Amino acid sequence: MEHHTGFVLAVDAVTRHVNSARPDAPVRPDRPRTPRLAPTRLAAAGALRRLADRMEPRPAPAPPCCP
Repeated sequence: MEHHTGFVLAVDAVTRHVNSARPDAPVRPDRPRTPRLAPTRLAAAGALRRLADRMEPRPAPAPPCCP
């Protein structure tokens, strides 16, 4: 091979990848996620709901069958 450093790096990367599937592989805990866009999502959902109601309003109630 012409690029010995690339070969060494490739072998190391493949070895780490293969060994990561082992049952005794080290586990890194997930960071707790905080919803940063929650207010934005709620505002967008409300705006879309109002737009949908305006474009296709609720049907009129059915008339009573017996007066």
